[in-house]
Amino acid sequence: MMDATAIDEPEVTMSWQGVVRFLHKTPRAFLPMRSFPSLELVAGRGIEGDRYFAGHETGFYSHKPEEGRQVTLFEMETLEALQRDHKIELLPEEHRRNVTVEGVPLNHLVGRRFRLGEAIVEATRLSTPCRHIEEILGKSVFDPLINRSGLNCKIIAGGTLHVGDAVRPI
Repeated sequence: MMDATAIDEPEVTMSWQGVVRFLHKTPRAFLPMRSFPSLELVAGRGIEGDRYFAGHETGFYSHKPEEGRQVTLFEMETLEALQRDHKIELLPEEHRRNVTVEGVPLNHLVGRRFRLGEAIVEATRLSTPCRHIEEILGKSVFDPLINRSGLNCKIIAGGTLHVGDAVRPI
């Protein structure tokens, strides 16, 4: 009989490539997100000028500093699904995440590192929807965003991120 622990499992590799569609940041929690053609990602700190930039936190959750929330991502596909399935129009600047991507399997990246333009990030956990966004927007998005609210990441290697940059596995 063969020892089951002796079997080498093949390493699973992910095959996908996505693209950055929109970039946003805001200096304070209750201010609107502003669109930018590029953002500067700083390793271990966050996005220059954003509300969660380490050492200058002024975000809604700033009383709970979290290394893994240095940059947040959201799927274009979720915006499309909200419109199609729930008749809710949510614009890229309204979801309150920094980077809107297309073709990136965010829910499958927790614990993995990947390239975000020239930067390298590590996905720490899925984002959770909050009632705060409903208060700001006046739209009932909490329930439809459960399990589709984006991805929190820490920045391992920084760099300038541009709209149109590739997002791909390492």
